Amino acid sequence: MSEHQEHTMTSDRCPENPGISAIITTYNRAEMVVEAINSVLAQTRQADEIIVVDDGSTDQTPLTLSQFSGLIRYFRFANGGISSARNRGIGLARYELIAFLDSDDLWLPDKLARQEEYMRQNCHCLISYTGEIWLRANTRINQGNRHRKPDGWIFEPSLQLCLVSPSSVMIRRQLFQTIGLFDESLPVCEDYDFWLRVAHRFPFHFIDVPLIVKRGRHAGQLSHKYPTMDRFRIIVLQKLLCQSDLSVEQRKQVLQVIIRKSSIIAAGCHIRNKHEDENYFSAIKQSAIVELATL
Repeated sequence: MSEHQEHTMTSDRCPENPGISAIITTYNRAEMVVEAINSVLAQTRQADEIIVVDDGSTDQTPLTLSQFSGLIRYFRFANGGISSARNRGIGLARYELIAFLDSDDLWLPDKLARQEEYMRQNCHCLISYTGEIWLRANTRINQGNRHRKPDGWIFEPSLQLCLVSPSSVMIRRQLFQTIGLFDESLPVCEDYDFWLRVAHRFPFHFIDVPLIVKRGRHAGQLSHKYPTMDRFRIIVLQKLLCQSDLSVEQRKQVLQVIIRKSSIIAAGCHIRNKHEDENYFSAIKQSAIVELATL
């Protein structure tokens, strides 16, 4: 099936009032999740429901969130990871349009209004995402050129690094029915995996306005626990090669990125005398080189 054929599978008529489910996922961020919830409550277009999925917090999160009784739907589950939390939120959502918010991020007041209006005017759009403001240690920083957000068919640039922030997206429920949910076997890079599964079949619609605030350099970030993300990105890319509907060109692009990333990791392992890991990633690189030569 071609990209154009996939693109035209969606309806030309939008529901009059599809409704918005805001899904906030959190784990041991009692203070930050309060700020995240308040940024949703401050929207000029109110969410039709606010679902907070607590992924087994052991801090004061349950007690702290009692102040929002009647304003949010709060669910606490045993710790299962970010993918599990998002998937539970999707399963609990009642409305057609789904918007995620990580508990360390914030929405600016017009986020839902601008995005809903765009989705209403573009009925073929299954997923939209927005510009961002980045804070590091509460200081605003500029994004480099490599983080510039593309519009449309973003598969190739998305292979290099994760360009889409979960907190910036608005997704029609139909997309999950077509693509599936977040991969719960991945402790990190689950968003990279999901966006690539979407991007090789559907366009992303970019709203070039900063409508979210991403806050970094705090203790609860997963990147602190998993500093070498490219190891997990290679797992995602290997998994992607099992997709039977990748085009030949897309397959070549995936293999080229695997070769580059595995080469970098193998070189780093060599420097640190981690020879078993070096051999492992060198073998991945060689396998990708051999397959690329056959295409």
